[in-house]
Amino acid sequence: MCLSIPAKIEQIEGDMALCTVGGAEYHASIQMLDYEELNVGDYVLLHTGFAIQKISKEEADETLKIFNEFEKLNVSLDEEEIQTGKRIV
Repeated sequence: MCLSIPAKIEQIEGDMALCTVGGAEYHASIQMLDYEELNVGDYVLLHTGFAIQKISKEEADETLKIFNEFEKLNVSLDEEEIQTGKRIV
């Protein structure tokens, strides 16, 4: 299974873009997209150093919201394992 993350384009230089996700910066190749149609402020899905799809801000926000919900669930499960001493699978 592959995982991509939504990121905002902060800067474009040739076929590379500086993208941000939650304060972290990533340099990503935009060669897989029609990078002449990409602009600073656009959102893309990043996978292994490549922008693989342009998405809307709404799609990016919704995906990041779901990621945050998973993170909260993981923290909750970890706390429960510590309290009960039982591994939750």
